[in-house]
This record gives sequence, C-alpha cells and structure tokens, in this order.
Amino acid sequence: MAKIRVAITGVGNCASSLIQGLEYYKHVKNSGELVPGLMHNSLGGYLISDIKPVAAFDVDRRKVGTDLSEAIFSEPNCTKKFSDVSEFDVEVMKGKVLDGVASHMKDYFKVDEKQKPVDVASELRSSKADILINYLPVGSDDAVKWYASQALEAGCAFINCIPVFIASDKKWAEKFRKAKLPIIGDDIKSLVGATIVHRALTQMIVDRGAKIDSTYQLNIGGNTDFRNMTDQSRLASKNISKTESVASQIPYDAYVYAGPNGCIDCLNDNKICHLKIDFKLFGDVPAYIDLKLSVEDSPNSAGVVVDAIRVAKIALDRKIGGVLLPASAYFMKHPPAQMRDSDAREKLEEFIRG
Repeated sequence: MAKIRVAITGVGNCASSLIQGLEYYKHVKNSGELVPGLMHNSLGGYLISDIKPVAAFDVDRRKVGTDLSEAIFSEPNCTKKFSDVSEFDVEVMKGKVLDGVASHMKDYFKVDEKQKPVDVASELRSSKADILINYLPVGSDDAVKWYASQALEAGCAFINCIPVFIASDKKWAEKFRKAKLPIIGDDIKSLVGATIVHRALTQMIVDRGAKIDSTYQLNIGGNTDFRNMTDQSRLASKNISKTESVASQIPYDAYVYAGPNGCIDCLNDNKICHLKIDFKLFGDVPAYIDLKLSVEDSPNSAGVVVDAIRVAKIALDRKIGGVLLPASAYFMKHPPAQMRDSDAREKLEEFIRG
C-alpha cells in the first residue's frame, strides 16, 4: 500500500500521542490478533506503519523550527511518554495565530512575533500531504476555518478533532463535497472516554425500558486543553458538542449536561470524569448510576484518530468527497447526523469493505 501522508496543525498532547503511537504500533501486521488500543490492525489494507507525518504547524516558539520528534515532547505538552520516537526530518513550521491563543493562555503558549508564518497551502502541496489533522485549541473558530480553507486550497482531506463545527456546518461540508475531498468531524470521540461511556450507558437504560430523568457529566484535567477552557467564551462549542452527543441517544425530553468543569494542574493529561444518571425502573422506582472514569486523555483520542486517518485515505483512493457520515458518526461527538454507535459501526464497516 502507498504511504498515508499526514500533516498536523497544533503539535500538542494529542499530536504527541498520535506520533508516539505510529512508532509503538509500527510492527503490527494484518492479523486477527487482538492488539490493545487498536480497533483495526489493518483498515482497508492500511496498517499503522503506512501513516507517515510529512508536515506540522504550530505557533509556540519552543516547537517551531524543531523536528516533529522533538516538538511533541516540548513544553507545555504533558502527556505520558510511552514510546521513543525516531527523527522524522519534519520541521515544525509557524502557522497563523489568529484566535488560536486565548488571552489567558499567553503564558502557556509562547509566541515569537518575529517568527513569520509560512504559506500553509503551499507547504501542504510541497509535502504532498494527503490529510490535514486539526488539533488546535478549543474555541479557535477563525483559525480552524482558515486551516480548513488551506486544506481545500491544497487538495487535502481534513480531520477535525475539535468542536469548531466544520463537517457539521452545511456550507463547509458543501465546499469539501464540491472539491471532491473527504472530511471527518467534528470533535473526536475517544476510544473509551467520558462521552462514549455516557452514550453507552444511556443507550442501555433506554433499551432496557427504564426512564431517564436527568444526567450530567463533569470533567476535570490539568493539560492546556482544560486550562484553555477555563475561559467560558472558549467553551460554548465544547458544551454543545458533548451535551448534544449524549442527548441524541435519549428519545424523549430529559435534562442533560456534559462539559469541562475546571483545570487542576497536577492532573497533567489525566482526565477525570464524574458521571451521574438518574432514572426510574418498574413501578417508577428510582435508581441512579454514579460513575468515575480516569483516563490519560491524549492517547485515548489517538486510538480513534489512527482509524480516521485510514478511512479518509480510503475515501481519497475512491475519489469520494464531502462528509464521511458513518466515520463522523462513529469517531466524532458532533457529526452532521447522530447515530447509535452500533449502527454507525456497522455502516462504517460496510464503507471500509467498499
């Protein structure tokens, strides 16, 4: 198989886990063996070892100008190191800042104004990137839309891992359809994260005939993502994405809240979720589920992104443009159309098989 040439914007914790994973799983072959952390060893004939980083963009001076293999371990990144990474000969380039750095994050993201941004579309073309992966901070509306436009200009597929609505915006979806370029989005749904667990529990309660009265999901962490979202103006789309993802699984009115609720620095990339569901059983007898989930946030998302990358490449190979609906419904919190996860998985497998 040809290599899948990927570019990354935002070389933070999620990018670090993804890049480490390319090394960690590079020896995985096409077999039926269960490999922890992977949903597919081989997907459409593509292995993890077929994914090749060819370009990367960031704005932090501690990363710009360094090799990607070094940048992923630079501050303020704080996710766990689970693999050594060989040098890629991919230099992290300066992208446009736009609204990517919130005012309260200037001490965390150190931007050197003397470093000039590169022509991103030109760099995507010269690197022959197939796919651009968006890992910008939550709330970077202008920056995400600008990078999406650069992907269109350069002829790249786009994977939108954050809750700025691109795939789920009809105007943007139509732009990618017309350009015959695939897009998967929006807002990555982790391998075993707060939202997928919350959805699974609500689906089970509904299927078993109990009645949900209310449910909430509270999340705390210590990485720059959680620090960024302490500004309520950056948080709106994240709350919408998570809350709608859970509410979509309940076929009647019930109170639903899901979202980040603060930053505790010492947690680093560990994310702690407190989830509660109040429901009624036979005879309207009340019951509740009270659950705590603790996960390393960034590796949890990378386990899904490696599949999203390979699905996007299959679509490119087949010359399919626009939103990949089954992939978006299965991999993302805020797709254009919500599905039950079991249905999305079935349709995704049908797509993979062609």
